[in-house]
Formats: sequence, C-alpha cells, structure tokens
Amino acid sequence: MSTPAKNIIASLQRWSTCDVADGLSKLKYPNGGFLEGLTMYSPEFQAGQTKIVGQAFTVKFVRKSDEAAPKVQGNYIDKIPAGAVAFISQPLPHINAVYGGLMTLRAQALNAAGVVIDGRIRDLDEHLCRPSEVNVPVRLNSDVQDVWIEPGDYIIADLNGVVCLPQGLAEQVLEAIPAIAEADAKCAEAIKGGRSVETAFREFRGR
Repeated sequence: MSTPAKNIIASLQRWSTCDVADGLSKLKYPNGGFLEGLTMYSPEFQAGQTKIVGQAFTVKFVRKSDEAAPKVQGNYIDKIPAGAVAFISQPLPHINAVYGGLMTLRAQALNAAGVVIDGRIRDLDEHLCRPSEVNVPVRLNSDVQDVWIEPGDYIIADLNGVVCLPQGLAEQVLEAIPAIAEADAKCAEAIKGGRSVETAFREFRGR
C-alpha cells in the first residue's frame, strides 16, 4: 500500500533539495531531479530558510494568438488546491510576465504551499500569454534538460534550487536519504579531523 501524499510531504520537510537530489541520484535519476535555471527569489534572493514542499499543480500557458489550444474555464489561480505547489509553464521566448502580485494574494488565501514560475514574473495587468490547461504534463524550458513535470509530482524548493521528485520514486528516495545524509555527516567529521576528501569518501561513501 502506497504512503499517503501528506505523509510523504511531512517526511520531505526534513530534507533539503540537495538531500532529495542525492536520493534521486542514487537511483540514477537524471540530474538528481534539479530543474535547471530555476532560483528561489522570495522573500530574498537565494537566502534565508524559505522552503517549499508540495505536489505539483501544473499550469500550461500558451500565446494568446494560439486559438486552437484549450482554454481554462475561470481563473487557474482559483483552482489551486491547499498545500499544492503551482508550477507555471510559459512558452518560449519569454516576452512578458505571466504572474504577478494579485496571483500571489489569491494563492496565499487558498493556502498553496508555493508557486514556481518557469517563465517571467512581474506585477503586470495585461499579458500576451494565457493559461490553457491545468494539471497536464509540462516540459521545463531548458536547452540542456529534457524534463517533464507531471501533476502530483513533488516539488521541493529552497535556496539551493528546485527539485522535481516523481511520485513513483518518492518512497524509494525517502528510504535512501537517511543513509546518504549519515555518510555525508561522517565525511564532514573526518575532513574536519584532517582526513582527505578522497579517503573520507572512500570509507563512508564507498567511492
């Protein structure tokens, strides 16, 4: 029987993006789940203890000129479930902002865990893009990674970056993290004691 999402989220709160990435890397998952080009900006740029953990509520934007694409009924921001992380995907090139202050106010009122924007953010009233679909797979805008964020995947974000943990790997990753973290702690103590990184890694990391 699979672990309930709320229990997985509670467990993920204990760990950093680096810990989760280490767990994914142990499972040979590409890039350790790190999403290239995404950076923590709020409340400070890559500073402080801000952390976001929750399941992805994906929002796919398209150009307003794309009349063939589906249309979201109502405003997508009103549909964000409590505790979810809205992952907003804007098509390239990013020629204007797709998210602003009023959206944040509504997301806060709905108790969203946070928002990740793969695009531009600014407090603008008019946009050249529009939301087309919610809770569909969205591809990260990247020239170096072929990564898809699926609805319900776990998003972990902190000052180190943003990691996407696929739902199907969550339990395995959480099982792997404690041993990795313990090995790293032992490496740190050994290095502080004068050991070389090579010997510390060989003894505690097995490489």
